[in-house]
Amino acid sequence: MEQKEFGLHDVVEMKKPHPCGANRWKIIRMGMDVRIKCEGCSHSVLIPRREFQRKIKKILVKYEE
Repeated sequence: MEQKEFGLHDVVEMKKPHPCGANRWKIIRMGMDVRIKCEGCSHSVLIPRREFQRKIKKILVKYEE
């Protein structure tokens, strides 16, 4: 399986949408866990990196420094 290369401040799409209806998430913290923030309602979720890698669908916007 192909590993997707994601970084801090990237905007990603997950396999399932958030209950608010949006499916755009911004990565705001990385480490053993990944914190992502919903672009629709600004709710943030902390999930283990392994689970995040399994649930990510694609990278929508790659952050440029």
